[in-house]
Amino acid sequence: MENNTTKPFNNNTIPSGWEVKRIDEFAPFQRGFDLPIEKIIKGEFPVVFSNGILKHHNDFKVKAPGVVTGRSGTIGKVTFVEIDFWPHNTALWVTDFKGNEPKFVYYFYTHYDLERFGTFSGVPTLNRNNIHDKIIIVPPLQEQTSIANTLGLIDSAINKNNQLIAQKELCKKWLMQNLLTGKKRLKGFENEKWKVKLLEEVLIPVSRPVDKPSSSFLALGIRSHGKGTFLKPDFEPSKIEMDTLFVVKENDLIVNITFAWEQAIAIAGKQDDGALVSHRFPTFTFNPNNGVMNYFRHFILQLRFKYLLDLISPGGAGRNRVLSKKDFLKLEVKIPSTAEQTAIAQVLQAADKEIQLLKAKTEKLREQKKGMMQVLLTGKKRLKMDNK
Repeated sequence: MENNTTKPFNNNTIPSGWEVKRIDEFAPFQRGFDLPIEKIIKGEFPVVFSNGILKHHNDFKVKAPGVVTGRSGTIGKVTFVEIDFWPHNTALWVTDFKGNEPKFVYYFYTHYDLERFGTFSGVPTLNRNNIHDKIIIVPPLQEQTSIANTLGLIDSAINKNNQLIAQKELCKKWLMQNLLTGKKRLKGFENEKWKVKLLEEVLIPVSRPVDKPSSSFLALGIRSHGKGTFLKPDFEPSKIEMDTLFVVKENDLIVNITFAWEQAIAIAGKQDDGALVSHRFPTFTFNPNNGVMNYFRHFILQLRFKYLLDLISPGGAGRNRVLSKKDFLKLEVKIPSTAEQTAIAQVLQAADKEIQLLKAKTEKLREQKKGMMQVLLTGKKRLKMDNK
């Protein structure tokens, strides 16, 4: 596919029918056009920045189709544009396809890893002059078209799968908004009344103190906005002043009292078991008579619950706010019986599993595409050609 010098390829390495070319003989780049954000007038034409299409303008500079990559800031990302467009000055765009198949050019540059030719002092920058003299090999037009069509089929499958994921996620959001508030009831529970309970009736504070380790250890943190836990392996004891830490167990509910107002709350997973936290991360288990852990896994993500956490996190301006542990347990929550909690959790878990399977399918398709690009764009594997 490429020779990093200007020396010719060994004829034994060139697939039959393929040609040796310089990049500027294949599909040369040019810097995009200035367009300040404040001068963009909303319209139908994509404005392609270094990291893709971010705006639409009422005018264009280049006729479609187009292939654009990042020049400044984000480099290496390649965008294919199917309608007339405006390549921004933070990008490079292909000025001439030189008779090559545009979609093949897009896939070629995507696989070619343009980022490696950038300069990384300060703002990452990609200079077209660092690319144009590179020597590559390219197939004839008919094979280019076949390769582009083949890879396009995989892209189409990925896009359809992602659309299905988006639909399923909307469906799950609707289920959460309705099932977790009682607006929609599951069959068999229609006549049961929900009860208002204090969190101290649902949660049981648990403390597992240990001396701070003398060597590196596994620490745990909680992301804001309900995005779950994260682990900090090989955490150095010198980075924390407290002499006593606390052990987290799987299925614990954990609150980061410093950022609780930002919904830094989560339920520990299997991977979190045994991690250590400071006193700023109080942990709780669930009272089985009132609270079902898998129900509350979804319940704590509601905007209403975020609002309650915000109310009990007093403090000054900015991010200097700390949740009151005492007030936390005094929060009132309206919840169904544990039987209905379990039923609701099962519905939401089924929705989660369906989404996870679809995401796994997308990832598998992406890996397949990556493998096919590796062999098709280098000539290691050839498609059967016909006269159509």
